[in-house]
Amino acid sequence: MDVSVCVDVYLSVFSRWKNWWIRGVLSLAMISGFFMVIYLGPIMLILVMTIQIKCFQEIIDIGYRVYHSYELPWFRTLSWYFLICVNYFFYGETLAEYFGALVQREDSLQFLVRYHRFISFTLYLAGFCMFVLSLVKKHYRLQFYMFAWTHVTLLIVVTQSHLVIQNLFEGMIWFIVPISIVICNDIMAYLFGFFFGRTPLIKLSPKKTWEGFIGGFFGTLVCGFILAYLLAQFQYFVCPVEYNSETNRFTADCEPSDIFVMQKYTFPFAVQNILTWKTVNLYPYQIHSVVLSTFASLIGPFGGFFASGFKRAFQIKDFADTIPGHGGIMDRFDCQYLMATFTHVYIASFIRGPNPSKVLQQLLVLQPEQQLSIFNAMRDLMREGKKWHSGHFGTGCR
Repeated sequence: MDVSVCVDVYLSVFSRWKNWWIRGVLSLAMISGFFMVIYLGPIMLILVMTIQIKCFQEIIDIGYRVYHSYELPWFRTLSWYFLICVNYFFYGETLAEYFGALVQREDSLQFLVRYHRFISFTLYLAGFCMFVLSLVKKHYRLQFYMFAWTHVTLLIVVTQSHLVIQNLFEGMIWFIVPISIVICNDIMAYLFGFFFGRTPLIKLSPKKTWEGFIGGFFGTLVCGFILAYLLAQFQYFVCPVEYNSETNRFTADCEPSDIFVMQKYTFPFAVQNILTWKTVNLYPYQIHSVVLSTFASLIGPFGGFFASGFKRAFQIKDFADTIPGHGGIMDRFDCQYLMATFTHVYIASFIRGPNPSKVLQQLLVLQPEQQLSIFNAMRDLMREGKKWHSGHFGTGCR
């Protein structure tokens, strides 16, 4: 065999394994950091905010470079201004929804919450007017391109970051499991593709293979099922995160809901013959984890394909070079945002029920006479209900 051919083969194999080790070491570092954040608890809100700002900056910088927007007046200033406005709106909504007791104690916060949406709209309107005033005849089209670019970026990054926070307040398990199974799917798909990949999956991502896609699916199902079992045992993970006004701290203390209580399930007769088991004890949340894992494995990767198409459209390899071997922060979170949106929709559609603590927080914001009116109405309703039950069952016993 020709020496040059041997050298090329050696360099190709070495480069492949070198990249594997770089990605592996940094992946372990990021996973370790993720578990450290979990240990710190709801302070991870700061992490979500930091990641959101970095993702926004990476996408805005791409538009800035691609469209040669160096001469556009106020472009970067307005982009960051709109980011502040949108964050003010979403975090204000969160404050009003989850921090009712704190709002009641502070007069300034009561004013901000009461007129929050009007203030938010006014701030946005000021930015809108500044954009119109900044229009320059020779840059009209480019300025509107960048205006749209900024707003689509806000929609993709900020709106979905807000959903991540909403999931966190439902219970840390709804934050940790979706993020973890996307990471698991990424790792499993990479490993199966690295060792067994032969068949290309999609042209947008030439390195993706069917072997990696299928192997990642089954690996993620197992990972999500086990992780759900482990976390469902602890109140710290399953209870909604709430603000305790007495201690001025976040707490996660509650009576776990039914989906986090171990239950016995009976196998269908055909399965009993195969497994020789009749029943199995599971947390209902483990069944929900199968749904989440299936989405993360089969639909979640399309977030990555979308990002690949975006990068190809603008002829760039990565969103940035923040993480060696991984690209930018947005390269790591292209699937996470899609997963967060699905998790939020799933909770709202199939999980969330009436929340007494939220109702109580809303009552605390009301004026004393309004609270008294609601109390009287509830007392009358409960008396009528008690009379109805007494009459109903009393008649049945005669």
